[in-house]
Amino acid sequence: MIAPHPFRVFPNPNAGTPGIVVLPDRGFRRAREEIMSWPGYAPTALHDLPALAAQAGIATLRLKDESTRFGLGSFKALGGAYAVAQALAAELARRNVDPRATSSDLVAGTYLDTTRDLTVACATDGNHGRSVAWGAQRFGCRCVIYVHATVSQGRVDAIARYGAEVRRVPGTYDDAVRQAARDAEASGWFVISDTSYEGYTTVPVDVMQGYRLMAEEALAQWEGPPPTHCFMQGGVGGAAAAVSVQLRATFATPPIFVVAEPDKAACLLASAEAGEPVAIPGDLDTLMAGLACGEPSLLAWQELSRATDAFMAVPDEAAVDCMRILARLGIVAGESGVAGLAGLLLAATDPASRSLLSLGPDSRVLLFSTEGATDPELYARLVADAA
Repeated sequence: MIAPHPFRVFPNPNAGTPGIVVLPDRGFRRAREEIMSWPGYAPTALHDLPALAAQAGIATLRLKDESTRFGLGSFKALGGAYAVAQALAAELARRNVDPRATSSDLVAGTYLDTTRDLTVACATDGNHGRSVAWGAQRFGCRCVIYVHATVSQGRVDAIARYGAEVRRVPGTYDDAVRQAARDAEASGWFVISDTSYEGYTTVPVDVMQGYRLMAEEALAQWEGPPPTHCFMQGGVGGAAAAVSVQLRATFATPPIFVVAEPDKAACLLASAEAGEPVAIPGDLDTLMAGLACGEPSLLAWQELSRATDAFMAVPDEAAVDCMRILARLGIVAGESGVAGLAGLLLAATDPASRSLLSLGPDSRVLLFSTEGATDPELYARLVADAA
């Protein structure tokens, strides 16, 4: 199972309240069609983990494994690269080059004379930047990626391998987001961010629509009675919001939805407590680097503030335990990909949390391992004693 660790659970008092449609289904259908047409597309695996389910005192535990997605090691390939294609297609239409350009046209280099002079940019903890860089290389444009002070050199090197220029800036992820936006505005670049803020929402919608495909695949692969619970990790909230939307689009009564964050970067939990989006201070120094975000995505929050049943804050030590548990089961999961599992296993050991979240012997839980060993050196060090 998992060692005892301190954690927090906050039941969302606004769960179930009505709100706006953040991700229209028509946009998802377009994203799904485009992404499924890409060379190398294949659904990732959904692992059934009966022994771990038994240890957690539940009926079923299944884990969607994103470590093989397009060879990039994370689910982010679905969002950032798709948003690059959409941004380039929109610019081709604006310039009257072709109002109906598709990602297949871009892959074929049909409009390379135009796209080679366009630049996309973003800030990243690692995985999103890799996806954007891969998309830029695939679709034929330039790319500049901003990383903050604590992003590992291994992740920087992985981004640079796709031809991107990588710029390191001081501060946190949120500081890198602001620097990327400033430089892009000054240089006429296209920002491909996975977080949304006031005045910037179109591209993050495309990113999240791509993420929905991961959840649709998982639900299509699910056999037997549907899930009763879904535990999902949160950073700025984009992936969690995408999964939440797809669950609600699929089920008349969706599963109980729980968002788990690092306890050193729990901006979604803090926002739920405040009743509005808030930024949390500090250096956000969590091992779960892909979730080290201090400010919620505006659009993601609009979904999560009403669709999340509870928010959890979990410590780094629990994430490492979960990486080792999965390694012993033959599943490679990175430190930012296991917060949902950590939330489930910690809650499962605590009677009060089990009751609060309605976890019982008949519960059927869906999880997402959103990254593999995206920093192989760090992964090897953390799971070294997993055998």
